[in-house]
Amino acid sequence: MASGFFVLLDDIAAIMDDVAVMSKVAAKKTAGILGDDLAVNAEKSSGFASSRELPVLWAISKGSLLNKIIILPIAFLLSAFLPIAIIVILVLGGLFLAYEGAEKIYEFFFPHSHEESEGITEETFTEEEILAAEKGKIKSAILTDFILSVEIVIIALGTVIGKPILQQIVVVSIIAVIATVGVYGIVALIVRMDEAGFKLIQISKKENGVLKFIGNILVQALPKVIKALTIIGTIALILVAGGLFIHNIEFFHHLLPNFPSIIREFIIGLALGFIVLAIVNLIKKIFKKKEPAL
Repeated sequence: MASGFFVLLDDIAAIMDDVAVMSKVAAKKTAGILGDDLAVNAEKSSGFASSRELPVLWAISKGSLLNKIIILPIAFLLSAFLPIAIIVILVLGGLFLAYEGAEKIYEFFFPHSHEESEGITEETFTEEEILAAEKGKIKSAILTDFILSVEIVIIALGTVIGKPILQQIVVVSIIAVIATVGVYGIVALIVRMDEAGFKLIQISKKENGVLKFIGNILVQALPKVIKALTIIGTIALILVAGGLFIHNIEFFHHLLPNFPSIIREFIIGLALGFIVLAIVNLIKKIFKKKEPAL
């Protein structure tokens, strides 16, 4: 009886070792997309009033966790019974990400006349407008997170295909947790840089003290970090989309073979993004013309 118990413990230890090794491999495979996820979500979680940053980020984080809870069982079922559906979902997700990236670039060069502010602040909006704008940005962030989460889960799942189902579930679930807690934890630190800087300045007792110096750096660096993340996030959207097209569509897999992979992904992602953007804008114009005049 005792020997059987120790054999069971050995089996559990062996399984945990396998899970640790496979989780490490899956983490390496998804490192790139996790970096893109961080840049995209940091950009989408910025621009809010200081007092609303953490509540908004918490709402997005909960939405991200719900995304993973929805995606994981569906991914396991589709992988087992309908693998072609995963490719279709990834390509559709890529089209959406490419569209978002292209739209951001288009808006940069041809901004809408009504866009007078890059962020959501108490000084430029009423409380009702702030809450309405927050709701829209939260929905957009959660939708983008859903698409990025699908790719993270699928890539992680691809590293454990052929393994026992229990190990697949554990490994992919670990990566999903890292993708939520790790990414949004770092995002929270980024968006609260200025608050931390102000605190250091307040507690500094010397005019030229180290704490005040560090605090000033944090306060002054935040706008630059957010601006950089906006650019990086836009590029990341296009690169992720281009990678999805190249890895899942045979035609794009063989297109521009002499170009470096990152250049190929950007060109293909950007081109398809602008095609989708043109189609969406055309559809909007058609429906706008059909609307009855008031």
